[in-house]
Amino acid sequence: MSDSLLCTEDGIRQVQEALKAQDLDGWLLYEFRGANPIAAAMLKPGHTTRRGFFLIPSEGEPRALIHAIEGSAWRHWPWPKRMYSGWRQMEEELGTLLKGRGRLAMEVSPGAAVPTLDYLPAGMAEVILRSGVEAASSGDLVSRFYSVWTKQQLSDHLEAAEILPVVAREAYERAAAAIRAGEPTNEGALSAWIRSELEARGLVAESDCIVGVAKTASDPHYSPAGDGETIKKGDLLLIDLWGGREGSVPADQTWMGMMGSSVDARTQEIWEAVRDARDAAVEFLKKRFDAGEPVKGYEVDDVSRALITERGYGEHFVHRTGHSIDTVLHGSGPNLDNLETRDDRLLIPGVGFSVEPGIYLKGDIGVRSEINVFWSDDGPVVTPREIQREIFFFLDD
Repeated sequence: MSDSLLCTEDGIRQVQEALKAQDLDGWLLYEFRGANPIAAAMLKPGHTTRRGFFLIPSEGEPRALIHAIEGSAWRHWPWPKRMYSGWRQMEEELGTLLKGRGRLAMEVSPGAAVPTLDYLPAGMAEVILRSGVEAASSGDLVSRFYSVWTKQQLSDHLEAAEILPVVAREAYERAAAAIRAGEPTNEGALSAWIRSELEARGLVAESDCIVGVAKTASDPHYSPAGDGETIKKGDLLLIDLWGGREGSVPADQTWMGMMGSSVDARTQEIWEAVRDARDAAVEFLKKRFDAGEPVKGYEVDDVSRALITERGYGEHFVHRTGHSIDTVLHGSGPNLDNLETRDDRLLIPGVGFSVEPGIYLKGDIGVRSEINVFWSDDGPVVTPREIQREIFFFLDD
């Protein structure tokens, strides 16, 4: 996530080393009005309204093909660039740019398996492939050069990760106090309070929340219509909240609390399945790291999902175990996923992701526990420091 990485000699050197290691002839980035956020972030253009192509070969100088009216937008590009004006000239120049190239990384995902990588439009892909090149996914390059965190971003994330639990607990206490006072609040009002608190504490980017009582929380991405449900005594309450500093990496967590002093046996059983699936994923990550063995995103999902299936709730775990986190909450790095997609990208040092198994019985109960992991050179770093082991209780029976 370095600024204009592909406009520096050191950045190009790093990328070319990675290209050779992956037996790729180059990396072709396509940019049009920010439609490819990866290219836009790594190239940092000025205002653009026309199509641009940027080839980083495995050897030799990078080259660009840009529109004749956009010289100013690309004045910071230090390598050779060719201009085009009409579409015929664009296609001719593109053919020249790609002539003799073989296997090129592009922002594509076979079978559209990973939407956060699939940014090259089908029509443009057709034009590019006419030149005889072979398209390969840039997924591992994106992980290494786009989704890795800087030291400052890690520091900002660690700070955000300790703010979220405080806001969550205060939200639970606020809901409990309202019940005691005989004026119970509702999902919508508590959500609005959480948003205002996140902003007041400096978490202004990628910031929001989900608040749901048991039956509404059975919709994993629930959003109340208006006020939503009233939060009453005896309600199980899910609070999912996230946010970060401007331009940095957010934290994303889910907590479970009870507006009472106990839960029934089934709720406890569901909670323990979710908690244990979360912990099994983290333990698997640690074991793989300690053994010096590589780990791919789908493998972690398999571990977490197997435990929930063993407990009898597999069909109710309806989403991936975790998503990439970079400067975007749902980032472009590897996900922990073998359900929605088969994400076979490696977890490499510098990337981060959520671990958030959940069980959802439609119209009845939803339970999720979410933490974040940063994959450091010294192994997985879990945030926040104190993770939830048991459901929190906030009212006497």
